[in-house]
Amino acid sequence: MPEITDEFILSLFSNEKTKEKAFEMLLKKYQKHIYYSARRIVTIHEDADDVTQNVCIKIWRNLDKFRSESSLKTWISRICVNEALTYIEKKKKLLNLDDDNYTNFLLISQADTSTLSPGQIEQILQEEIVKLPPKQRAVFTMRYYDETPYAEMSKIFDTSESALKASYHFAAEKIKKNISERLTF
Repeated sequence: MPEITDEFILSLFSNEKTKEKAFEMLLKKYQKHIYYSARRIVTIHEDADDVTQNVCIKIWRNLDKFRSESSLKTWISRICVNEALTYIEKKKKLLNLDDDNYTNFLLISQADTSTLSPGQIEQILQEEIVKLPPKQRAVFTMRYYDETPYAEMSKIFDTSESALKASYHFAAEKIKKNISERLTF
């Protein structure tokens, strides 16, 4: 069975009679991408579910305004990143936590409900990723896990490729340094 193209989904979405079917197709194609992108930024499963739901609502409300200046996946990723970063800020305010205390909250939450692989190194890597500032965490995880090209990330974050390369480099160096310090006995 051939893959359903974004163009086909968009054409169905533009017709009121097939709009809902098009949205179902879009979700089938991109829901996992949305969830895992959100999960890598917010880190907690329940928060990723909330962000995924918010992203889906925004897609439904705004898909008819999609201008095809980038790929549909890039457009969705941009919504997801922005929604995840906004979610983190709202949650920090709700919990009345500054950046450091929110990071500690995430580390404790992750330790309590970890669904990571059993390897201790993977756990340490995840803990170091959580310590990154949210936007830097988003850049790092998109590049490290999804191998998202800098050109695509530039459209998602609305910033230059060189700034993203620097952000990724600084994140990777922080993680290497912190892991090295943790594993030195």
